Amino acid sequence: MFYEKCREILLGECEVIQSAAFTQEKLRIAVMNKEWMDFERYSGEMNAIEAKMTLFESERERLFEVFEALTRQNTYSGINDAKGRFYRMASFLPENQRNDLTAIYRSLKMETLKLRLANEALITYMAGIKSTLSEFFSLAFPERAGKLYTPRGTHFSHDMRSMVLNQSF
Repeated sequence: MFYEKCREILLGECEVIQSAAFTQEKLRIAVMNKEWMDFERYSGEMNAIEAKMTLFESERERLFEVFEALTRQNTYSGINDAKGRFYRMASFLPENQRNDLTAIYRSLKMETLKLRLANEALITYMAGIKSTLSEFFSLAFPERAGKLYTPRGTHFSHDMRSMVLNQSF
């Protein structure tokens, strides 16, 4: 029972991570091509993927809690992190099931790490762009002290959204 349910959850998480990686790549391409409408759409997709991942994680945590209750494993044994709880549960399974689950789990962790690195690279790239634009506008328009304004004349906060400049050079 635990093996099948844990395998189902892990495979679901792998599918969600692969979907996130695919959407992340589309997001990166949208940024590189300055397709801001696509950027907004893919950001929304990433939020939906995050919600799915949260559901899988909470389902996995419930599985660990049930396992600990049934096996009378004390959660105060010093292993309260997800990784420790997973391996403790896997240690009770037959060898072939344990090997299958741990292989899926390691694959999930590797894909998660790859996604995190790609995300950090994209954030670093966007932060560089933001910094360059901020420095450019502070030099080009020193009287505005690097402030940006919307087409309606209100102050525009320094976030990662696209901007409109109502002046020509």
